[in-house]
Amino acid sequence: MPRILVIDDDVGFCRSLQAIIAGLGWESEAANSLETGLEKLALGGFDVVVLDVVLPDGNGLKHIPAVREMPDAPEIIILTGQGDPDGAELAIKSGAWDYITKPGTLSKIRLPISRAVEYHHNKALAKPRAPLRREGIIGESKALAACLDMAARAARSGANVLIVGETGTGKELFARVIHDNSDRRDGPFVVVDCAALPESLVESMLFGHEKGAFTTAEKKHPGLIRQAHGGTLFLDEIGELPLAVQKAFLRLLQEHRFRPVGATEEVRSDFRLVAATNRDLERMVADWTFRQDLLFRLRGMTIELPPLRGRTVDIEALCRHRLQMRAGEEDEPAREGSPEFWGALFEYGWPGNVRELFSATDSALAAAEAETTLLPRHLPVHIRAWLARRSVTVESAPIAEREPSPRPDLDPEHFPPIRAFRAKELARIDRLYLEALLHVAGESMERAEALSGLSRARLYALLRQHGLTRHSSS
Repeated sequence: MPRILVIDDDVGFCRSLQAIIAGLGWESEAANSLETGLEKLALGGFDVVVLDVVLPDGNGLKHIPAVREMPDAPEIIILTGQGDPDGAELAIKSGAWDYITKPGTLSKIRLPISRAVEYHHNKALAKPRAPLRREGIIGESKALAACLDMAARAARSGANVLIVGETGTGKELFARVIHDNSDRRDGPFVVVDCAALPESLVESMLFGHEKGAFTTAEKKHPGLIRQAHGGTLFLDEIGELPLAVQKAFLRLLQEHRFRPVGATEEVRSDFRLVAATNRDLERMVADWTFRQDLLFRLRGMTIELPPLRGRTVDIEALCRHRLQMRAGEEDEPAREGSPEFWGALFEYGWPGNVRELFSATDSALAAAEAETTLLPRHLPVHIRAWLARRSVTVESAPIAEREPSPRPDLDPEHFPPIRAFRAKELARIDRLYLEALLHVAGESMERAEALSGLSRARLYALLRQHGLTRHSSS
């Protein structure tokens, strides 16, 4: 039987909505705070969560990613008293099923909930497909799994794909996954780095040229687009494509026909386009540096890759993969990392993402020389400096200003048994640790799990035990 969770601080509204849900023959539970709702979700078993935006202990929109990371994540319907266009956009981009302004008649919410329940049920019954070939993509985080699911859908489709993400997040690897799992897998996979194309030669390199078309054209060249015939054309950093070429490329996407430089007749190329960028193309459109009509053509499907700081649970697997690979190259056993080494990797922000992590791992191996165990001091200087600065910042925070007295202040007249004293002190230490954990992890419960080594359910239980929320660090 479908189960729905309603997270809203309006008790009367929760009861009314639960009555509507009961009328559909389904079960429901209610939570009047974000913390209680997340604890219930951590236990699993819900098909849909109806989530308010403004709650006593936080903003529901900001916690959509955390809900989506839950085991067997439910579909999310944002239901708010006051609609906000920016909030609606954020909700959908974050993965919500729907964003609804509270209707005058609650019966109007029956259909959205019914559709979400139906979708969740069908998703669970969907037949498993062949395993995705994902060579080079390491990790099992929820964020990565969602991107791989999108890549699998893109591979089954013939639509153009736009992959967006920060530098070093693996955009080319995902483009390759789409190609390798598509019907075009036996065709060529042609990579074009738009940022590396000389502006004076962009058109001839892409579209090709005839012999003698210009001074240095000593022989005919088919062009990269023609070379992608029957396969996939991957345009990396497409935001760097000059405006003049963007116009010609738009026509190419419409007709798959083009005229090489100096040619009198058009040629055809049957390719599938995958493009990638780390730039904000919508802002570029607003600045008149990127064609809006081309952007519309590019994003038949969009895959937004998460930064490494958004999937910290994958850091150890990625690093171990790199260590194994380097050990194989050197024909020696893989090095091991000390607990402090792994802790440093989890704490660092990784602005260069996976590429920077691999570079740091290589640097640590070189610095370790004959040592078999990697330590934080083997990491590059800029990372160690960042961590040192971070530690000073954390230590200067209010929670660190509470210096414990050198000797516990115990009442001689009511001196406690050691068990009672130990329990009280351990509880105090646990609370200090949890406060520091929330301060370092910020809004990312995935990061808090990785740093603490606690499961999501256990972490929430401890936070509740000590009266803490994810906002207690602010």
